Amino acid sequence: MDGQIILSSERLLLRQHVLADLDAYCAMEMDPEVRRYAGGYPRSREDAERGFMDGVMKPAPDRLSMWATILKSNGKYVGRCGIYPHFKMDGGIFEGEGTLAFYIASEYWRQGFATEAGRAFIEFGFNELRLNRIVATVQAGNDASVHILKQLGFELTATENGTRTFYHFELQNNVT
Repeated sequence: MDGQIILSSERLLLRQHVLADLDAYCAMEMDPEVRRYAGGYPRSREDAERGFMDGVMKPAPDRLSMWATILKSNGKYVGRCGIYPHFKMDGGIFEGEGTLAFYIASEYWRQGFATEAGRAFIEFGFNELRLNRIVATVQAGNDASVHILKQLGFELTATENGTRTFYHFELQNNVT
């Protein structure tokens, strides 16, 4: 299999994106259900391809990135999950912190893949990357993601109201 494997869980391989992932990635980005809480609108194929080439195919600093999420059973691309840097408002990075995110193709929803990937990345973030805190942001109305974050032990820390409303969650590394 192409692409360096970063993590493995019971049913998933989490690895670098490769060109063979492009069609499945673009299909997800063009799906209005997937994009409803991730930007609010589906992307065009051209925009999705640009995001793939300029974003997910770029090397990740310190393994903080969104990784291709692949089913072990059949090698299918089901989404992208990972921990990426926690950015400050000025564009800087909070040292020792990461942001958990999971995007799963709609045909694979309600099968526990986001929860499974989330658990793997929390362990990876705290034990391998030595992060002190992992945060996550979810748009109001995305009840499935809120449920997953609560299952994973995240606590709601703030609600941001604006054009869209967002919930901010965090999980502290309690190992000293």
